[in-house]
Amino acid sequence: MPREIALLGVPSCAGTHGPGQEKAPAAVRAAGLVDGLRAAGAFVRDDGDLPVVPFRTDPANRDRQNLGLVAEVARSVADRVGRLLDDGALPLVVGGDCTITLGVAAALVARWPDTGLLYFDGDLDLSVPGTGLSGILDSMVLAHLLGEGVPELRDIGPRTPLLPAGSVIAFGHDPAEVGPHHQDVLTGHGLRTHPCTEVTAPGSEPVAAARTARRTLAAGHSRLLLHFDVDVIDSTELPLANFPHFNEGLPLAVALDCLAEFARAPQLAAVVVTEINPDHDPDGGMVRTLSDGLVRALTTPPDTGGDTAVR
Repeated sequence: MPREIALLGVPSCAGTHGPGQEKAPAAVRAAGLVDGLRAAGAFVRDDGDLPVVPFRTDPANRDRQNLGLVAEVARSVADRVGRLLDDGALPLVVGGDCTITLGVAAALVARWPDTGLLYFDGDLDLSVPGTGLSGILDSMVLAHLLGEGVPELRDIGPRTPLLPAGSVIAFGHDPAEVGPHHQDVLTGHGLRTHPCTEVTAPGSEPVAAARTARRTLAAGHSRLLLHFDVDVIDSTELPLANFPHFNEGLPLAVALDCLAEFARAPQLAAVVVTEINPDHDPDGGMVRTLSDGLVRALTTPPDTGGDTAVR
């Protein structure tokens, strides 16, 4: 019997660059995500939303804007996702900004310490307070998962680092966004990465690359967390993300094909979808396209040939 998918909305802009993402959970529901999943044969329940957190700046803390609020949201996410996991559900967590992944990872690691992370994102998010100009914590998620940065976020789970580098594979990021500090962190941790330029290089097979990355991570991890930031998609084709990547990133069709391939993991334990900004989509067409892609990904049969099923 397939596991029940539990949709949880996190309408938070606590850690982001501007308003709009707090509307994402409502937008994906209006686009038919729940009905689409059910029509495709999935068992789905809508677990509602956490409280709305609108966008605000934090002039008093310019290098770590809204840190306390980001940490509060992440802890709330960890608590709610933990309860869904204990019920045996597959949480589908729709943000909101990327910092919600800290809470989802904390809930998973508390139950399965050998959790692995597929970080499917247009950025590596390896900044820490003091290393960039914006101070936006949305750009610092993976660094804190790896034990870098400030204690309010790096110590949010049952251990620090929450995830060792060997438990993470980053896929689809734009290497042009990797600055000197990011490269130092990348090299220091030995993080495994598949940048978009590699995935879409002439002669490459993106879905095969995604399958290899998934199976490589699954080999040493009983549970997998899939983090999907829509800014991994070239904004020229789908300008839906809060942080644009024009003429960068993955073509829309490639990104959705890779998403479906990642979701085939029998070890899949939770999915996070972030950076959807409905303010960029007045007629709702882009959100419907994304919703259709999520339906396809989450109803694609699991790969029972190369992976070990969830125990």
